[in-house]
Amino acid sequence: MLDLAIVIVNYNTCDQLRDCLRSVYGSEGHFTFEVYVVDNASTDGSAAMVRAEFPQAHLIESPVNGGYAYANNLALRAAGFTDFRFSISDFRLGNDDNPKSKTCSERSESIQNLKSPAPRFALLLNPDTVLPPTALSSMLAFMDAHPEAGIAGPKLLLADGNLDLACRRGFPTVEVSFYRLIGLSRLFPHSPRFGRYNMTFLDPDEVAEVDSVVGAFMLIRREAIATTGLLDEQFFMYGEDLDWALRIKQAGWKVYYN
Repeated sequence: MLDLAIVIVNYNTCDQLRDCLRSVYGSEGHFTFEVYVVDNASTDGSAAMVRAEFPQAHLIESPVNGGYAYANNLALRAAGFTDFRFSISDFRLGNDDNPKSKTCSERSESIQNLKSPAPRFALLLNPDTVLPPTALSSMLAFMDAHPEAGIAGPKLLLADGNLDLACRRGFPTVEVSFYRLIGLSRLFPHSPRFGRYNMTFLDPDEVAEVDSVVGAFMLIRREAIATTGLLDEQFFMYGEDLDWALRIKQAGWKVYYN
């Protein structure tokens, strides 16, 4: 079984996409992967560049810019993931109150026995992302060490070296959004109450369970996708990664910042 399907959605970012793909194919470690590039009707020659320079990548040329969720789903379906959802009750985490519920390992084994062609993991990766050589192998090892994790994302740095605050997030509830809108999250970034939007109260160098990570690098377990289905294409851009994390958490999985 393939370990990883990497999905990169591109729209007029030819040069950044080239750098991203170079870093992906320069990855180190013992794992198997395939890359799916979805070009959302770019006009800058992105698709031609991929065909010429990265023929090993699966290029999907969308005739329209259908949005981020739409494009990711094109590639996820091509990689073997489906919209079919298993019953949450069949795959929720085990607990003392419900002896019939399944553990993470039992849940994973149940889905694997269905012999789906999908890889063990899917990765949503932005075309403006450059990976260190061991990034993929380290993240896959993290997921293997945490079978309860449905999603994980790494520490992301901006080009200036500062932390990308979006790489670990709280769900934008009314309360959390209010604190952000009136500036309390900026005034008290280390407060567990006021700093929940970007979870700025957490140590950026420590693993933590979070509500969501960002779609710029979102690693998702095959079984988690099986319990929730694909991205919601009602979102054109922004919010679909939060929605997916919410649905996956509601299905009993955990989300980690690594």
